[in-house]
Amino acid sequence: MSEQTGKQLSKEEKDARFEAELLPVLDPLYNFAYRLTLDEDDANDLVQETYLKAYRFFDYFEQGTNAKAWLFRILKNSFINEFRKKSKQPAKVDYSEVEGYYNSEDVEGESGVASTTDMRTESVQDLIGDEVASALNALPVDFRTVIILCDLEGFTYEEMAKILDIPIGTVRSRLHRARNSLKEKLEKYAKGMGYNS
Repeated sequence: MSEQTGKQLSKEEKDARFEAELLPVLDPLYNFAYRLTLDEDDANDLVQETYLKAYRFFDYFEQGTNAKAWLFRILKNSFINEFRKKSKQPAKVDYSEVEGYYNSEDVEGESGVASTTDMRTESVQDLIGDEVASALNALPVDFRTVIILCDLEGFTYEEMAKILDIPIGTVRSRLHRARNSLKEKLEKYAKGMGYNS
């Protein structure tokens, strides 16, 4: 229901509002999904599921509120539900994919470095560096999530509390512990780069 008119939006109105308010968040939403899943296909699936849910429940979205925070919360909840589902299933390995990768002659590009078609990985590595990306990815998902939301996406503590559905004190605590863990993981790297502790 539209808050302004008190009536149901027409499909055309709903589609226009959905496109104008929620589609501009696609790139940050994908980045968040990729950082949570660490897999391009899983991130794409998660973003698609998020937009499907957002469209289905768009009548509940309050126009003028933070669309990005609303979508991030839907994505986070979808990720948790999918994570729970997968954790109850035995691990699966596609051996033909692994074998195909290692038997491929073009695993290494002209530079002698393993090539990747994952543009997101390359852009994130350029942005924060291999060591930092690896250390971030090695954090437990709760810690990784607060670092992404705060330090990469710029959400406030209040917004993070709503997205994660936890008290602000818990947000601060997790962020503090996550930053300390990241600091420990990167201490040797930082010294090698000439930074003093």
